[in-house]
Amino acid sequence: MRLLDREPELARLNALCRRPEGGLAVLWGRRRIGKSRLLAEWVAAHDGIHFVADQSTATMQIRYFAHACSRKFPGFDEVDYPDWIIVLRRLAEAAQRAGWRGPLVFDELPYLAAAYPPIGSILQRWIDTDARQAGLVTAVCGSSQRMMQGLVLDANAPLLGRAAESFTLRELPAAWLLKAFPTVDAVEACKLHALLGGIPYYWELGAASGLSQADDLADRLVIDPQGPLHTEPQRLLREESPPAIAVQPILEAIGLGAHRLSEIAGKIGQPATALGHPLKRLLEMGLIAKDIPFGETEKNSKRSLYAIQDPLCRLWFTVIAPNRGALLQMPQPARRKLWSHAAPSLYAQNWEALCRQAVPRLAALAIPQFPDMEWGVASRWWQGNAPEWDIVAQSLDGRSILLGEAKWSTTGTSQVKKAIAALQTRPLPPLPGIHEKIVKRAVFVPKSHGNHHAPEGMAIIDADDIMKCLI
Repeated sequence: MRLLDREPELARLNALCRRPEGGLAVLWGRRRIGKSRLLAEWVAAHDGIHFVADQSTATMQIRYFAHACSRKFPGFDEVDYPDWIIVLRRLAEAAQRAGWRGPLVFDELPYLAAAYPPIGSILQRWIDTDARQAGLVTAVCGSSQRMMQGLVLDANAPLLGRAAESFTLRELPAAWLLKAFPTVDAVEACKLHALLGGIPYYWELGAASGLSQADDLADRLVIDPQGPLHTEPQRLLREESPPAIAVQPILEAIGLGAHRLSEIAGKIGQPATALGHPLKRLLEMGLIAKDIPFGETEKNSKRSLYAIQDPLCRLWFTVIAPNRGALLQMPQPARRKLWSHAAPSLYAQNWEALCRQAVPRLAALAIPQFPDMEWGVASRWWQGNAPEWDIVAQSLDGRSILLGEAKWSTTGTSQVKKAIAALQTRPLPPLPGIHEKIVKRAVFVPKSHGNHHAPEGMAIIDADDIMKCLI
């Protein structure tokens, strides 16, 4: 599958190559997000060196690095280098003699740091001296946010301030699924996102399978014990640096329906006070999210809920984890039946999340009922026994408020009309100052059946609209 939606990042890296003095680029992001693929494309375009570290010893890492350099400088690996200082200095000398300016990529930097902790300081001195003198363009990247923080981003990090370019590689927007799977429509793209999220590696596996329907791919890739993603969440946790497999019980508890801190603690048999550190790590990894009701802040809210944010992990800990043993014996028809029971809820949860993501970009749709309105970030709202709201957002000028409901199961024309009628008569949530604001309402449904007409102050937004916003 071709590289999708990475033109801005490539442009920034290419601009670094045009700097006479060279410079350092720092990239980070979760596993499978496409960091190595992006860097490989960049290196190939500029005849660079791409070194990918692994979990071997420091001595072996130096040998592997010398071998990678030998592709550009024949014979470079015929010498045994005693340490990183010497091999880096020799590379800078060879590059200066040849007039080669890079790029030189250190991929999976946290693995280097785990094998040889001083590498951050060594790279700092080398970038400040030998690499600068040779005008080298260098890039480092890694998946472990914790270790990348320690090496690059913290106040006392060795590489702090050396980077001319630094950015996080984000997940691909959902609308790019329509490019990756050109035969699907917007509704099916939403379903695919509930399975594959915005992770390019998962999209490549799906495209390579020859399948494009989410229900088929769910079994082929994940539910089937022989599927390539059947053990993916466990692999993600093991490959973290340091390994994060100890936090898996928290994901299992959330997958079984525990969303409050006390519920999670009860499920796994630990005191709530012991969960702060592992929950923080899962949040840093982007696998879970902490939901706070609209209008509250993390500091003052006592009603926080935890949810699995990564779609594949949500599927895995909802469907696979509770049925691991049984799935080993299940024929395909039984697996498909298991999926058919779980899929509607998973599709609905992901649909809500996509709708909330789209709200700040609704102005692009030029909705007649919301003339010239721009909305802030959308959240859920809940309070005690009061009816919950899937989508609540305030306009950027503070004068209006949007109340919305995401109805994945609403498919027919008559169902859409019923959803509109129900939303019209639904009482306002008891938010401070809501009666002084202009209230707008919206129902988010997979298909509007070409009918976007709605009562005054209300909009019907479907999957085609969502995809136009999430590009």
